[in-house]
Amino acid sequence: MAADGPMPPTPITLDDFFKVDVRAGTVVSAEWNRGARKPAYVLHIDFGPELGVRASSAQISQCHPLDELVGTQVLAVVNFSPVRVAGVKSEVLTLGVVEPDGRVVLVRPALRVANGARLA
Repeated sequence: MAADGPMPPTPITLDDFFKVDVRAGTVVSAEWNRGARKPAYVLHIDFGPELGVRASSAQISQCHPLDELVGTQVLAVVNFSPVRVAGVKSEVLTLGVVEPDGRVVLVRPALRVANGARLA
């Protein structure tokens, strides 16, 4: 590998991986996060009876039209501490893959799963 090339990922243990609680949920509402500097949505995601509905600010507008998000299942990290993002209390981190051009594509289950189902 060239000295200026990408660095390999830092190895973690299986125990480290299982500390990250990734769950499936269904978007029940979505609106623009008007306070965000970069275009972003506020998603309200239902993670089932154990976790309920949680909010997330997500910069996914380049790949995902607002009017197509309600009813979509997504994956999110649910055990981060809440943070304020442009005036919104973001309670979960909705997962996406960043394309080389900076667009973010949501990570979603291939088939419908129960809200609150944990990534294993």
